[in-house]
Amino acid sequence: MRTTASYDLFPDARSERALARARWLAREGRTRDAQSAYDALLAAKPELKACWAEYFELLRSGGRGAEALELADRARVTFGESGFSLTLRAAALTELGRYPEALAELDRAVEVDPDLALVWHELGYAAYKLGDRNRALLALDRAFALEPHTDTLKLRGQVLREAGRYQAAEVAFEGAAQAAEHAEQRVDAEREIATTHRYGFYAPRRPEDLTAAERWFADTGSIVLASTPGPVAPSDETIVATFAEVAANCDWHFGQVILLGAEFPACNELAYRMGAPLVTPSGFDPAVCPLVVGLRPLVADKTWTGIVGRLADESTGLVLALEHPAEAHLPVSADVVGVLTDAGTRRERAPNPVQAVNEARNAGARLAGRRLRPA
Repeated sequence: MRTTASYDLFPDARSERALARARWLAREGRTRDAQSAYDALLAAKPELKACWAEYFELLRSGGRGAEALELADRARVTFGESGFSLTLRAAALTELGRYPEALAELDRAVEVDPDLALVWHELGYAAYKLGDRNRALLALDRAFALEPHTDTLKLRGQVLREAGRYQAAEVAFEGAAQAAEHAEQRVDAEREIATTHRYGFYAPRRPEDLTAAERWFADTGSIVLASTPGPVAPSDETIVATFAEVAANCDWHFGQVILLGAEFPACNELAYRMGAPLVTPSGFDPAVCPLVVGLRPLVADKTWTGIVGRLADESTGLVLALEHPAEAHLPVSADVVGVLTDAGTRRERAPNPVQAVNEARNAGARLAGRRLRPA
């Protein structure tokens, strides 16, 4: 989430030129080089607030909260006990999970500079992380009144969604998409709209009331076959049988089954149940609607990413991973997942084909719009 650095802190043409190289390096993923560029710029122009803010966000987005706090302390030396420096320090404390300290710093920042929108935005974010949704919404409303901003609307939408107010959240995200100044902001907002639609599928339940598999679908659009708590972890054979049941109920038909990665005994059973030949990746043919299967996603494998990308580009076929790490922030390239894992261990879950079918028919599923039968 971009917060601090996305506010306009008195930019001008000269400062924009000075920041151009550091920004380019950051966008290219050359974090250390960008950090050196920001350090050099601060040494020459310590008064440039935009540089402090962008450098801070570079550290924050990389999960380097301790370094972000050190940078905030350096900013306090430059700007004193100003609203800006206090807010930077509070934002770093928020990233470190030190929420009471962060809120105390933000209260001080409000006293020093009550008209700085950044203060109220970060106050809203800290309150949201602490679980105080009412305070978060009040602070974000104040921030937006002072400076209408895309990221404030996006954060407001996230707070509302966590409260189960899906329609209000969608309105906030749509506003964020319309107000976006950059393509990345628009894409983020549109992704949040799609996520909110999927959460709304489970209304009136709030996100905190959903099961882990339901939240997985809402966050990623990927379907989990073994989603109901059970006494044991499902076997490969159980996952294959459940997938075959879901495929029959959804009227999915595949012209070939492509195994990627390590072979597992149940892959032959899967091909038999699908009535399709088991072929190697070299025989990949998008026209026949392939079923791509792997024991787990191979996100670092060029063959996996290439075939998965082709299926997405041509809106055909399906990717099945028998297991997938439960961290939804990881790259999710599978359309259907057999069971989620924790540290490589399958969760103790039983198949729920009825729920899987319902989610597969949802307009927000990864499979939406796919051709799932041979041409």
